[in-house]
Amino acid sequence: MDLQLQDKRALVTGSTSGIGESIAKTLAAEGVKVVVHGRREAEAKRVVDEITKAGGIAAIAIGDVANDAGADQVTHSALQAFGSIDILVNNAGAYPAQGWFVESADDWNQVYNTNVSSMVRMINRLVPLMKERQWGRVIAIASCVGTKPQAGMPAYAATKVANINLAVSLAMALANTGITSNAVSPGIILTPGMYEMFDKMGVDPDLETRAKLAAEFAPNPVGRAGFPQEIADAVVFLASGRADYITGQNLRVDGGYVPTVN
Repeated sequence: MDLQLQDKRALVTGSTSGIGESIAKTLAAEGVKVVVHGRREAEAKRVVDEITKAGGIAAIAIGDVANDAGADQVTHSALQAFGSIDILVNNAGAYPAQGWFVESADDWNQVYNTNVSSMVRMINRLVPLMKERQWGRVIAIASCVGTKPQAGMPAYAATKVANINLAVSLAMALANTGITSNAVSPGIILTPGMYEMFDKMGVDPDLETRAKLAAEFAPNPVGRAGFPQEIADAVVFLASGRADYITGQNLRVDGGYVPTVN
C-alpha cells in the first residue's frame, strides 16, 4: 500500500530512543524527511546516522520543548533543515514514577508543562504553516492510563488524558483546513528503560519472555507487552494520506488493556 508519504517532512519530538525513535525511523522508511529531536546531541546523531545509512533523510534538532526558548530553537532547526513541517508527532515527555502523597502540586505542574504544554508550544509554532499549505498531521502520543488511570503515577495519567483532550479539541479547531489531529495511546511497551529494569532483575533477555512478564504490570487479552514498532506503525498510518478521514480520535494500541467500546 502506498501511504502517500514520499517527501513529506516530519518532526518527531523525543525521538532519540524508544517509541519516538521507532516512529522517526518508520516515517523515514516511508520516504519522509525526518527531524530527529532530543536533548542529547550524541543520541540524536546516532538515530540520524542510522536513518541515513538505511537510505533515509534526517536532520537533528536539539532543545528542551518544555520551555519557550527550547521550542523556538527546535522549530528553527526543523525549518532550517527542510523548509517546513507537514507532520508533527508530539512524543516528548516525562514518566515520573512517584505517587500520591509524594508528588507535590509543584511536581504536578512540572509534569504538566513537560507533557502537555510542550505539545502546545510546538502546535502553536508549526500548525499555522500547515494551514497555509492546507495539509498536515498532528499526532499526540498519549497513554492507555489516560482513560484507565491506576493508583500510581497520578500526575502522569492526568497529563495523558489532557493529551487526548488536546488532540480532539485541536481537530475541531482545524475543521476544513486539510489538517488532522489524533492521539495514539500505547499500552505497556518494551522500551529501553524496561530492558534496563529487566537486566537489573536478571530476567532472561529473550524478548518473548520479557514481553509476557511486562504484561503483568498491565494485563491485557493479548497476553504480552507491546513493542515500539507497533506504536510506530499506527502513528505512520495516521500520518499518511490514507488517513484523511480520521481526525479527533484516540487510537489505543494497548493489547486490549482498556476494556471499553468507545
